[in-house]
Amino acid sequence: MITIVDYGAGNLFSVKNALDFLGFESTIASERAALSRADKLILPGVGAFPDAMHKLEAAGLADAIVREAERKPLLGICLGMQLLFDLGFEFEETRGLGLIAGRVDLIEAPGLKIPHIGWSDVKHAAACPLSRGVKEGDRLYFVHSYKAVTDMRHVALYAEYGDLVPGLVFRGNVFGCQFHPEKSGAVGLRILRNFCELE
Repeated sequence: MITIVDYGAGNLFSVKNALDFLGFESTIASERAALSRADKLILPGVGAFPDAMHKLEAAGLADAIVREAERKPLLGICLGMQLLFDLGFEFEETRGLGLIAGRVDLIEAPGLKIPHIGWSDVKHAAACPLSRGVKEGDRLYFVHSYKAVTDMRHVALYAEYGDLVPGLVFRGNVFGCQFHPEKSGAVGLRILRNFCELE
């Protein structure tokens, strides 16, 4: 069972619809006990980093996610990916979940529009099970103004938008997609399938 974490800041149903399309059983839940019972977790997210972290903490889910990530695969999507890092700097410095070393800063792209919205080519960096079957130059759909800043050993796929923008990050069984795999056509679905099929 794959549990999509509901903390009031996620695009839950588009993710669930994608999992349904792929044929994987999933549920949406906001209780700590449901997270504990899950085989895998997906942490979606839309909005601002501080608001999302405050909602996770108010719901008692931040510590539960960190604990569960020690023993089962976790996938963060968009803002959910950003929350995996140590610190975010959107509006104010905010501590994240600390599951991947790094921080989340405003994209620096002189002459380009912020937010970064649309399809971008991706390139490979470090080997990762979720990027299996993704080809150099495949296009994925991004919507964000902030990006992860982390060691390249944690970056599996990246785009270029005025600067290097990590697209798929990982550490152990913790993964994060800055792009929206559920909105990225066949390539995005391949990445979701790779996550769902992890042992």
